[in-house]
Amino acid sequence: MNLKKELSIAFVISLVCLLGFGMMALLVSKHDIIHFDSAIISYVQGFEAPTLTAVMKFFSFIGGTTPVVVITLLSIFFLYKVLKHRSELILFITVIAGANTLFVSLKQLFHRARPDLHRLAEASNYSFPSGHATMAFALYGTLTFLLWRHIPTRIGRTILIMISVFMVLAIGISRIYLGVHYPSDIIAGYFISAFWLTFAIGFYQRYKEKQYSRRNKLLKV
Repeated sequence: MNLKKELSIAFVISLVCLLGFGMMALLVSKHDIIHFDSAIISYVQGFEAPTLTAVMKFFSFIGGTTPVVVITLLSIFFLYKVLKHRSELILFITVIAGANTLFVSLKQLFHRARPDLHRLAEASNYSFPSGHATMAFALYGTLTFLLWRHIPTRIGRTILIMISVFMVLAIGISRIYLGVHYPSDIIAGYFISAFWLTFAIGFYQRYKEKQYSRRNKLLKV
């Protein structure tokens, strides 16, 4: 697949995700998604059990600030010391920092209160979009993109994708199960994070291609 096609795909995905977030934001602002949220929360919390609650609290913790910071720092060390790819390191930091800035800013913009139907955990600040969902998608999505090219086998790449998808979904569902987020918060977090991730990857791919072209021209001189 050539660069132009890759950039076109990245742009389309980014635009679709941004429109998806805009739709969720509109529905939330107009209070037209209350029945959807309530139905999903009731369904998810219908599986409530002591063991499952402990599992969900674990995944919620993994998606929290401290674990995300630790995983981010370990990833930075791995990218810099082991893989020795500084441009990949810059992409990783940019996506994580940008995703964090996005969800914090959007929370302050929408001021949506958290659900109070059935709380199994406590959480502060505003609800929309979910910071856990936004950061999980950004973190595991970026790691999947960066590690993909370093895994030579199809089964290895499949396992990488499966682990990433599982972590993103588990963290998001845990927040619904624990009653600290509406499903629309989680979906919106995924959308805005996917928008930022694909935009950043598209920009990164364009930069790498230009860098490669410049290097080839210098070699031919």
